[in-house]
Amino acid sequence: MAETNIQSAENEALYLSKTEDVLEKYKHGRGSLIPILQTIQTAYGYLPEKVVDFVSERLNISVNEIIGVATFYAQFHMRPRGRHIIKACSGTACHVKGAKQIIEKLGKKLDIPVGETTKDTMFTLEEVACLGACSLAPVIMVDEDVYGQLSHNTVGNIIDEIKG
Repeated sequence: MAETNIQSAENEALYLSKTEDVLEKYKHGRGSLIPILQTIQTAYGYLPEKVVDFVSERLNISVNEIIGVATFYAQFHMRPRGRHIIKACSGTACHVKGAKQIIEKLGKKLDIPVGETTKDTMFTLEEVACLGACSLAPVIMVDEDVYGQLSHNTVGNIIDEIKG
């Protein structure tokens, strides 16, 4: 048990040293909050709670204010995300052509609700208002790849293909 606590403390120190490096780079503090959060998110993949607390303390900005900024902008994430981000379109064209069934199938296949990440952190499933590919409806996007003219019967094959 003591070894686990030592390892945990070492990991936290390493974790916060990355954040210290980011804060050192941005000397303007409060006025640089968004680029600081962007750099931290790039380093960690999301904005970990301990890191937000550390930034709050170092910049003398309340945690609530930092979280308010982070949740205002869609680019920031407060929880770990998967290596592959699946964006399922629910815009009008996709909705009319069965987006709801596609999203339900994806959720079942991944065993997660929309907005969550799989236990193995391989996938995060998001529902978006529009992907701008209406002529291909219904559409999903996995990372930067667009898949269109889907059906609830075939969408699972995309997940299988990515898993290898």
